[in-house]
Parts: sequence; structure tokens; C-alpha cells
Amino acid sequence: MVPVLWSFMVLLAGSVAQMTWYRSTSSCAVTGSTLTLPCTFTPKRSFTEGNREVPLKIFRVGWCKGHEICQGMRPSVYDSSSPNNEPRYRYLGDLEGNCTLQISDAGKQDNETFRFRMEADNTAGHFTNTTGVKITVLDAVKMKISSSSNTSEFSSGQTVSLRCSASECTFTHLEVTWLKDGRVLPENGSTLHLSALTAKDSGNYTCGLKINMRPTQSDPFRLQVEVEDGASALPLVAGVVFGVLLLMITLILIIFIIKRKRTELEAPNTLRGETETKNEELYSSIVLHHQDDAAGQGQEAGHEGEEVRYASVQFRPFREDRKAEKEADQTIYSSVATRS
Repeated sequence: MVPVLWSFMVLLAGSVAQMTWYRSTSSCAVTGSTLTLPCTFTPKRSFTEGNREVPLKIFRVGWCKGHEICQGMRPSVYDSSSPNNEPRYRYLGDLEGNCTLQISDAGKQDNETFRFRMEADNTAGHFTNTTGVKITVLDAVKMKISSSSNTSEFSSGQTVSLRCSASECTFTHLEVTWLKDGRVLPENGSTLHLSALTAKDSGNYTCGLKINMRPTQSDPFRLQVEVEDGASALPLVAGVVFGVLLLMITLILIIFIIKRKRTELEAPNTLRGETETKNEELYSSIVLHHQDDAAGQGQEAGHEGEEVRYASVQFRPFREDRKAEKEADQTIYSSVATRS
């Protein structure tokens, strides 16, 4: 574990303790890399003057290197009251309790102890943690991967964490590049968390510092995830069953469509066929007999001067189906005979 330092400073009687906490008292960096120094602080809220309590307010914060208390003509790397801070040193904190500092493009000039200082609107609220954070900058370093488990073989569903570090010193909050079988992963922290492992997680993992990937890249770490036979066969069986069912359903649909097409081509239109057939078989024959007013002439006179007239009327039913037009002409005849 990275050592944790809590720093307290007790001032005059009746005063409230002040605190600055550095997450680590030492850290490593590689030339050209970026590192972060996490830091939090608790300011003094008030002090006693005579018989009254006087409130305090923080109005200035800063970081310096190589100086015990960062006061006076201190070589500050960051000063909240200065507009000319060096861009390599970026303050990620505030005036309330966060004092984190980020250092980019680290170099040999950063091989120093960095300290944080807060200043209030009264000297009773000024405070510097003299312990600080010792920075070591290396020209080159080879990273290595360590596992949260003693083995590199796992079963599906397990969880494992891979940590990218160096044996020379401790790296904190560095941007790390992770690769699996040569492909870059989206994670960039010093620890890679893998949960609910599957066969897809098997492979060779490597890591290195983002800014100097090649010279710092670790040796491959082989991760093997074993899948139970039943679990591995289950997706295959399910896929085969699904494929067979899909094929059967497709064949049934094709057969149904073919039969329906044949029925429509061979059979008459069931909606109109019966009605048209019945109508086409109707015949009407009308014979009208006109007799002379003279009753005595009777049948003989009628036969002697018989004059017969025929009228023929043909009806063709309306056909919507063109196939029906090709069939035999089914004509409805009506005969009218007139006798005079």
C-alpha cells in the first residue's frame, strides 16, 4: 500500500486544527509523462482574538518545490494570485478543500519535493505541510503486470484485476495504455478490472505509459479463461435447433403458397361461379296465341291461315373472369312465337 500521511498543526489555544493530506508521499514519473498529485486540505475556519471568535477565509493557495514552507520568495510552481504560472503545472483544486496538482511533460527539473500552502485573510490561517511529495523522474522504465489472483487461469464468470506498475518506484495516477493481443483497449488507468470473464477475455495483455509506450511496455501477461463443456455446447445446440425450426417453417410456407396458387388457377371463381352457372342454364320460351273474333272459324281457320312469327333474344352474362370467356358460349335463349 502507498503510505498515507496525515498532517496536523495545532496553533494557539482555542484554535481549530488545520490539515493537508497527500495521498502519497512519493511518486515516480518517466521523462515526458504526466502525473497527478492528489491532495486535500482542511482550512482553519476561525481564531480567537481577545474575547471574540474571528472567522477566517482562504484567499490564496499554491504549490512550490524545494522549499520548506513555500513562503516569501519561494520558487512556486503554482500561485493562485499569479497570472504567470508555468503551463506544465496545472492546479485541479479550489479554495475550499481540494489541492490536487497535475504535472505534465515531467523532466529532471521535477526531481524535487513538492509542498502545498494555504493562506487566509489573517496570518492565523496560513499553513504548509512540510512533508510534501517526493518526485522521482526516470529516463526509462519497463512496466510489469501483476494479477489480483495467484493464477492466470480462470473460470467463466470470475473477476480479476490487472495492475500496471514498475519495480523501480511507485507510479500513481499515470495514464496507462492497455493492449490485448496487440489491440488498444479503452481503459487508461493503472488498474484494469475484468468482471464476469468469458472465453473472449482470453489473450495476451500488455501495458505501458501512454506518452512513452514502446520503451515502457510490459512483457505479455497470458490470461486463460476456461469454459465448462456444458456451457460451451449450449449455444451451439440452441443455434442448431433454431436453424432446423426456421427451415421447417420456411418449407411449410412455400408448400402452402404453391397449393394456393394451383387452386386459384384450376378452380372456377367460387364467389361468382355458382350464380353464373345457374343463370346460364335458364331458358324461357313464350308462345302467344291470337284467335280471331269469329268463334265459328275455330281451329281449322287458324290452321289454314296460320302465320307464325319468331323472335330470338340472346343474353350474355357479364364476365369479369377472362378465363370464363374462353369456355363454351353459354347463351340464354328466349323464344317468342306469335300466332295470328
